[in-house]
Amino acid sequence: MEFSLLGAAAMAVGAFWLVLRWEAARANATGCTVDLWEAGLTAGIAGVFIGRIAAMISAGINPVTDPGQIVLVRSGVSTPAAALGALTVFAILSRTDLVAAFDAVAAAALAGLAGWHAGCLTSGGCLGAASDVPWAYALPGSDITRHPVELYAAVALALGAMAVATWRQRGRPAPGAVSGVALVIAAGVRLATEPMRVSLDGGPIALYVAGVVVGAAVVGVSQISASRSAGAGPTDAVPDG
Repeated sequence: MEFSLLGAAAMAVGAFWLVLRWEAARANATGCTVDLWEAGLTAGIAGVFIGRIAAMISAGINPVTDPGQIVLVRSGVSTPAAALGALTVFAILSRTDLVAAFDAVAAAALAGLAGWHAGCLTSGGCLGAASDVPWAYALPGSDITRHPVELYAAVALALGAMAVATWRQRGRPAPGAVSGVALVIAAGVRLATEPMRVSLDGGPIALYVAGVVVGAAVVGVSQISASRSAGAGPTDAVPDG
C-alpha cells in the first residue's frame, strides 16, 4: 500500500508551522484574534480530505464503499477542490477577523503549499513532461528525461512565501493586500507550471487564471480602500453661534 500522501501532508504541515512560528517571533502574525495554527491546520486537513474525495469520485472510486483509498495516492488529490475547501473552512473559522487572519497566515500558507509539492520526493512523483534541460532526469528504467515540475512549484512557492513574509515585516501593506498577493502567487505558480505537467485535459487553466485575476482585484481594492481611509481626515468642528 502507498501512503506517500501522508508524507506530502506532513511536509506541508511542517513548512506551514515553521513559517508561522518564524513570523510570530517577529511579531508579524499578530493583529488578529484567530488562533492561526489551529485554524490553518484544520483548514489544511479539511482541504486535503475534500480534494482527495473529489479526486476519488472523478476517478470512479466510491469513498463510502472503499474508504481505505482515502489515504492512498493512486488518483491523487484534486488541487482546485482542496484549495477551495481549505479557503472556505479557514474563512468560516476566522469569520470574526477575516481580513487580518488571511493576511497573517498568507506566507505560511504558501510555505505549506511548497511543502506539499516537495512531498513528491516521498512518492517519486516529481516528474512532468519530457524535457532535455540539463537538470531533467528520468524515472528508473526509463531513458526519457522529464521536468521535475513539482520541485519547480515547490521552489517558486517557497520564494513567494519568503517575499510575502518580508513584505509584511518591512512594508506597510494595506489590509487584504497580502492575501491578494499570496493568491496571485499560488495561482500563478500553478498556471506557469501546468504546461509542464502530464495531463490529458491540460489541467484547470481557467481556474488558475481566475485565481490570478481575483487576487489582483483584491490587491487593487485593498489599496484603493487604504488610500481613501488615509485621505479622509477628521471632520472639522463647526463653532457654535
